[in-house]
Amino acid sequence: MTRLARALSLAAAALLAACVPAADAPSLQSAGAPAAAMAQERAPVTILVSIDGFRPDYLDRGVTPTLSRLAQGGVRAPMQPSFPTKTFPNHWTLVTGEVPDVHGITANRIEHPERPEEVFTMATLDPWWWNASRPVWVEAEEAGIRTAAMFWPGSAVAWGGTMPEGGRGSPQGGRYPQDWQQFSMEVTNTQRVNTVLDWLRRPARIRPGFVTLYFDAVDTAGHRGGPDSAELNAAVRTIDRHIGDLVSGLAELGQPANLVIVSDHGMAATSSQRVVALDETVDPALYRVVESGAYVTFHPTEGNRRAFEAALLRDHPHMQCWRKEAIPARFAYGTNPRVPPYLCVAETGWTIARTRSAREWTGGSHGYDHEAPEMAALFLAHGPAFERGVRLPTVRNTAVAPLVRVLLGLGDGSGAEAFRPALKRQGAAAD
Repeated sequence: MTRLARALSLAAAALLAACVPAADAPSLQSAGAPAAAMAQERAPVTILVSIDGFRPDYLDRGVTPTLSRLAQGGVRAPMQPSFPTKTFPNHWTLVTGEVPDVHGITANRIEHPERPEEVFTMATLDPWWWNASRPVWVEAEEAGIRTAAMFWPGSAVAWGGTMPEGGRGSPQGGRYPQDWQQFSMEVTNTQRVNTVLDWLRRPARIRPGFVTLYFDAVDTAGHRGGPDSAELNAAVRTIDRHIGDLVSGLAELGQPANLVIVSDHGMAATSSQRVVALDETVDPALYRVVESGAYVTFHPTEGNRRAFEAALLRDHPHMQCWRKEAIPARFAYGTNPRVPPYLCVAETGWTIARTRSAREWTGGSHGYDHEAPEMAALFLAHGPAFERGVRLPTVRNTAVAPLVRVLLGLGDGSGAEAFRPALKRQGAAAD
């Protein structure tokens, strides 16, 4: 076993033994003697929280008392998302540890040459689209650890299963978290937090050891008002309050928890003054668009590949374009058959649209180059497994699933090396 594997194994062992959060972390203190006594009977739960569209610099705006307190008493790092910096590709990366080009959720809207009559959207539950990489809740369930998911993208999919012939009816086989809910924006943030706390009130035999929780309000506000708007700050403040409700509820239950709080991507300011109009660049008769916005993917129309390439694969103001096989290696994107044959990525803050609108607008967007500072995501961790006051350099979001595996006692630390300074260690064996 490597030093890192020994260190992380010891950290996991210490986690299972340390059922009470540190007394010097007031945000997770037990609420009185009864709660403290309950905590002695409870193993820590790992809770993976996603705040969609939360940039790490939002913590520095003075509107996040709970998250800032957790960061001060735990671990904080900027996190680099995977390309494309979209919601579903990055949420699946966070729970599989694989980049989109490998796990197959390559966009929010996907076509596949094997199924030309189908289109993947964010409502697609057919396991065929998801089965390439196993999410961490399936690994946990296979190891006998009960799991529960509140709205994590992909958690309502019978992973490993198949749809009946014809695509109608329920999936055959496959595995879900023991508890899960189909996403609905009508379910309030309060209801989401209360559901998680209700799961943790259960007797030990049916209480989850791993939980996911998802909030979409910050992303929605960022799209509407942009990352520097009053609307965005209000949404950040509101979600911080709900995280506070979660922390308070855990304390009342006497439930020690390792909180891993992340986002899927950041947000960049956009406006109608920063638009690349495709119909002003390439004859629309030469191509079919699959997805557009911060990036655009295309198929040439039949018989028009050469003319399409001549118009597309040259220098353009505010966007770069490639054949899929020529996409720069740093994107780790383009080998999957679900990636269309041509990709253009806009300069950060610009939008690629089919045509130019006469309407004036401002807002925010994502999907840009994953190395752009505006696309940086949040990583924050707090709990008995973590050191206090640790600031890490930029981590990749492919390391989050390996970290969760370590916290659940499922992994040997492979892939989680970036988090080694953040995990509590025991004795000289961890040095």
